[in-house]
Amino acid sequence: MTDPANPDPARSFGAVADSYDRGRPSYPADAVKWLVGEEPCSVLELGAGTGKLTEVLVGLGHEVFATDPDDAMLDILSGKLPDVRATSGTAEQIPTGDSLYDVVIVGQAFHWFDHDKAIAEIGRVLRTGGRLAVIQNERDERIPWVRKLGRLIGKQDSGYDPTSILDDSGLFSAVEARTFRHWQVVDRHSIQDLVISRSNIATLDPEAQEQKRREVLAFYDGYGRGMDGMQLPYNCRAWHAQVLPHAQVASTGSATGAHEADETDDQQRASVPLAKRTDTAVRLPRVVTDPENGDDDLLIDFR
Repeated sequence: MTDPANPDPARSFGAVADSYDRGRPSYPADAVKWLVGEEPCSVLELGAGTGKLTEVLVGLGHEVFATDPDDAMLDILSGKLPDVRATSGTAEQIPTGDSLYDVVIVGQAFHWFDHDKAIAEIGRVLRTGGRLAVIQNERDERIPWVRKLGRLIGKQDSGYDPTSILDDSGLFSAVEARTFRHWQVVDRHSIQDLVISRSNIATLDPEAQEQKRREVLAFYDGYGRGMDGMQLPYNCRAWHAQVLPHAQVASTGSATGAHEADETDDQQRASVPLAKRTDTAVRLPRVVTDPENGDDDLLIDFR
C-alpha cells in the first residue's frame, strides 16, 4: 500500500484519470505504424492507462490486450473501447501466458518499470521473432514558451532512452530508433488537465496542486490565447527491438529445471495480491463458426 505521506508517483494517476485522458496527447499514427508494422497483429500493451495509444492501435486494425496497474485508468479505456480486452496487471507480472503476442508495446510508461523483471516477462510473452516497442512523447522545449511551460509543470520523463537497458539485458536485438514530430492543441481547459495529470503534481497535497494549476493558467492567459488554443509541439520518440530466442527460454526455465522453475514462479505469483479488476475477456463475445452449417455461418458466443 502506498504511504500517504510519500505517495508512489507510478501509482498516482488513478486519482487524476479524467484529467489524464483530457489533457495528455495522443501518438502519431506514423510512429505506431513504424513500431508495430502495417499488417494487423496481436499486441500486448503495458501501462495502457486511459487508452491514448490503444485507440491508435485499434484504429490501425491491431488486436490489442490492454493492461495497466490502475483500475481507474482502465475504466476510462474500457468506456471508450468496450471491445478491447483489458485487465489489471503490471509489467513485472504480466497476466497472460507464454509466447502469445507479436508485439509488446509501452507508451509513456517504460521508465516506471523494474526493468530486470519486466524485460524477462516481456521475453516470456512474445512469440518467436516478436518485438518490444517503446514510445514516448516529449515536449519540444527548443521553443521558448514550451521551455517556460516545462519549468512550471516539470519534465521528469524528458530525454528518457531505453536503448542501454535493452542492450545490456542481452535479450533483444539491436535497438532501432526514430523520432516523429506532432502537435497537440491545448486550450484554457486542457492545459489545466495537462498539469494536473503530471505525476510530480498529482502527488502534491491539494493546496499545492491548486497553486500549480493557477500558475499554469496564468502562464497560458499571459499569451492572450483565450479559448482559441495553442499548438503544443512534441517529439514522439520511438524504439523497437526483436526478442532473441534465448530470452524466451531464460524466462520460462531450462528443460531440466522447468518444473522447479514453474513451482517457484507459482509461489512468487501467489504472494502477490490478485488484481481487483475483472479481465474484460469474460464479457467480450467470441466469434465461432458453426461446423454443421458451414464455415460461412458465424455464431456470437457471449459466455
